[in-house]
Amino acid sequence: MPAGGALLCGAAGLGLLLAATATRCWLQRRAPPGPASLGLWHGCGGGLCRPHPRTPALWEATRVLMVLSVLTAAAGLALGVSIMASAARRARARLAGGTLLLAGLLALLGLSVYTAGTLSLLGTGHTAWRFSWSYILGWIAVVLTSSAGVFRLCAAAKDPSPESSEVAGA
Repeated sequence: MPAGGALLCGAAGLGLLLAATATRCWLQRRAPPGPASLGLWHGCGGGLCRPHPRTPALWEATRVLMVLSVLTAAAGLALGVSIMASAARRARARLAGGTLLLAGLLALLGLSVYTAGTLSLLGTGHTAWRFSWSYILGWIAVVLTSSAGVFRLCAAAKDPSPESSEVAGA
């Protein structure tokens, strides 16, 4: 079951990371002068969406960390799927688990940087702005990808198959 759980959590985590990174609803304002939303790549207000004219360095760091998280989650998921066709199952399962844990850590760092940077950027005028669903999807993805990594590492530790034994031939 840990291997199946790892695959399910990893796939769901990757999907949520992609959705969170690509969408534009990290912050929303529903107060006058009208609704607006901000994402990592675009801001929308008054019915128009456009790229950010100036992007704060902390948001740039968030972009980089989230894209790296998506890439490492995809690599971890690919490694996890390829375990079935490999002779070195335990080593590949450990590598997949570590990669998924790294994806969770990168997303955690990205979301933490975004939180701190956004609150300092908005200052005292942040009462009209709220963190929105894209941001929340990112936090759920952190939990799922990290869980997938832990499940994959547990599955590697409990793998009784002789071809995955670390003391082969002994």
